[in-house]
Amino acid sequence: MTISTYPGSIGGSSATGPAWAAVRTGPALLGVGTATPEESYTQAGLLELFGVRDERVRSVFLNSAIDRRHLSLPVGADGRPLAESQGELLARHRRQGVGMGVRALQNCLKRIGAAVDDLGYLVCVSTTGLLTPGFSALLIRELGIPTRCGRLDVVGMGCNAGLNALNAATGWATANPGEIAAVVCIEACSAAYVFDGTMRSSVVNSLFGDGAAAVAVRLGPGREGPQVLKYASRIIPDAIDAMRYEWDDAHGKFSFFLDRDVPYVVGAHAREVVGDLLRGTGLRPSRIEHWLIHSGGKKVIDSVAVNLGLTRHDVRHTTGVLRDYGNLSSGSFLFSYERLVTEGRARPGDYGVLMTMGPGSTLETALIRF
Repeated sequence: MTISTYPGSIGGSSATGPAWAAVRTGPALLGVGTATPEESYTQAGLLELFGVRDERVRSVFLNSAIDRRHLSLPVGADGRPLAESQGELLARHRRQGVGMGVRALQNCLKRIGAAVDDLGYLVCVSTTGLLTPGFSALLIRELGIPTRCGRLDVVGMGCNAGLNALNAATGWATANPGEIAAVVCIEACSAAYVFDGTMRSSVVNSLFGDGAAAVAVRLGPGREGPQVLKYASRIIPDAIDAMRYEWDDAHGKFSFFLDRDVPYVVGAHAREVVGDLLRGTGLRPSRIEHWLIHSGGKKVIDSVAVNLGLTRHDVRHTTGVLRDYGNLSSGSFLFSYERLVTEGRARPGDYGVLMTMGPGSTLETALIRF
């Protein structure tokens, strides 16, 4: 378990009572931007594209609470998806990832009126392929970001990694007041698919979509956006194999595995990590106006909502992102955050909780104040 806070004007991490949350300061989320491939498919359309007739597999797709996903799927002259080697998948991961990452970061910077020259630190996140050098170096070259820009690549942590990256970025921003740090989550999930008709692969193939999301942060004198006040995480070692990305000898490529009990494992620990996050702040869950939870799947969302006592309204952005994009891995919570910003319902003084979950099994959280 890890808990971290940022130094505020008064009161350390041991301070208690409502005053703690009221006076604590931290780096602000300046803006957010997202990007997806142009191609999108309905779940029924994907079943037809791949010629799936197995009723068990069709049921997984059609009862996923997902209407449409953006995917980059090479299709042959016969209208069927092309079989790709692991090398071809990695090449597509790089090509598609750079394109999405560039657009997401550009959209983010445009929203806040900043330029690439303003970036002092860049954190890139991906789990859907391995690149060396990583996306941070590739984006710096592609966009002409100053070569003095610090960088970090977070690879292989899975769907929870967006908040791990945000923790690193806000830490850098705290140490460099006035400077902008950016996080870019880049997930070309369709470049990590295995198609073999088994239930194992079908569950994964029914869920994930392609997308990138970027957020910029800065510690400044004014209220530029919601401030990140505190983080808390919890790893569940007993469920370390419940979500894993591993080499599949039978197919000669990497394959992702999701245990069927993942929703219940995550849900059972959601209350504990939120308790860690709010401990010492004087806040109760009922004081949290905005919940931005990773769109991990219908059962995951339902399990977390039940364990935290959340309403459908509380998780509307989470379910909306799942419906329109599927599970976007590490960037999902930023797609939800973008919807909250666009909605315009957050008011100064409102509190929010960001929550992601992924392999480990791990839950990551952050407390923000608008």
